[in-house]
Amino acid sequence: MSWMIALLILSALIFFHELGHYTAARFFGVYVEVFSIGFGKKLFAFKWLDTQWQISAIPLGGYVKMKGQDDLDPSAISNDTDSYNSKKPWQRIIILLAGPFANFLLAWLLLYAIALGGPKALSPVIGAVSPNSPAQLAGLQKDDRILSINGESITQWDELSDFIVSSKGTLTLQIQRENALVFTTLSPHVSESTNIFKEKIYKRMVGIAPSGEMHTLHLSFIQGIGYATKQTVDASLMIFQSVQKLITGVVPTKELGGVVSIVQLTADASQYGWMSLFFFAALISVNLGVLNLLPIPALDGGHIVFNLYEMIRRKAPSEAIITQLTIGGWVILLGLMTLGLYNDITRLMQ
Repeated sequence: MSWMIALLILSALIFFHELGHYTAARFFGVYVEVFSIGFGKKLFAFKWLDTQWQISAIPLGGYVKMKGQDDLDPSAISNDTDSYNSKKPWQRIIILLAGPFANFLLAWLLLYAIALGGPKALSPVIGAVSPNSPAQLAGLQKDDRILSINGESITQWDELSDFIVSSKGTLTLQIQRENALVFTTLSPHVSESTNIFKEKIYKRMVGIAPSGEMHTLHLSFIQGIGYATKQTVDASLMIFQSVQKLITGVVPTKELGGVVSIVQLTADASQYGWMSLFFFAALISVNLGVLNLLPIPALDGGHIVFNLYEMIRRKAPSEAIITQLTIGGWVILLGLMTLGLYNDITRLMQ
């Protein structure tokens, strides 16, 4: 059952992406011939709003087939007034951006729902103090609860961590220790650490670790907007960085996952309640938005580059160049999909 939920979630994310393209295309008067969830053989279809809506056999994505635009045949253009090619480059760019934008918007809505549902956060309670660290020298102890730093209220461990990393000079901490309030000062030291990509970094630390205590955030409608926005931006930046680290070799290619991993992780998330499922769905939605913006021909980002070239040079790239680059783009995509599937199968076998 959880795998069925995972496939439905993935299909819904693809649907919203393609709906973004569809809505923008119709807004600019482009005729949309087909709206498909999945590739390959058509399983089910119906006609609505002069468009064929269909579900296809291979659930690895989807597409909106606009008049005069075909990734499999870049030369199949049309100059009719209701075709994609007849529109100005900036209009085409908006149509292309609408898909990723829909993914970011959907992620934000999912995260906003989580915000209003009372998400969990790590409490600013100390679980361990490193020997000879600034925290130990300042007298901090296990189970101390950090209430404020330099007069600013602290309610989450992330706030505490961010404050220390970005701090300059001495910090004054207000601490709750059992039933007493304690004030102490300390100076963070720049120390070696590792980031989520296992790279060696240096940052300001005081030598404390969280206890693992969690608490529920009770956010208002306005606070929920800030929560959803921050989570969406943070997720987008993390995925952009992940792609960069993968390209530069910091993240090994064996870490790349395919559709099997996505479905499996989504299925796992569904077993931990709706908040976990919504959060993971939001992360995948952001992932789809970011990856489709990569400047790879056959992706939205590649088409955007072609249109930017036309805006700057006042002429479109030649059909031969577009065809060759698009074929190259499909080779890259199929290679990445094959590698992701290979990694998925290897993990399952292990």
